[in-house]
Amino acid sequence: MVVAIADTHTTLWYLFSDPRLGRADSAFIDATVADPKAVLRYVPVDQDIATNMAAIPREDVPDLPDRIIAATAHLYGIPILTRDGRIRSSTVRAIW
Repeated sequence: MVVAIADTHTTLWYLFSDPRLGRADSAFIDATVADPKAVLRYVPVDQDIATNMAAIPREDVPDLPDRIIAATAHLYGIPILTRDGRIRSSTVRAIW
């Protein structure tokens, strides 16, 4: 079950125990991980995600990769783990 979407920074910082990872992100991941080896899951961009991109205003999240991440979170109704200010100030629920 997917419980959150992590952006690239969050993913790398978690994997490498980087101190730049937000405390809330780190705590969220640690609290939801049943198997540390299975913390990450590949989610391919499909038609449903592409269609959901219309729900993410380009003015709020202008960067295409960030809009894809936001659309994925919107589709699944889950938060994004990100420090990106544009995403965090959009309508998509974010944790940092």
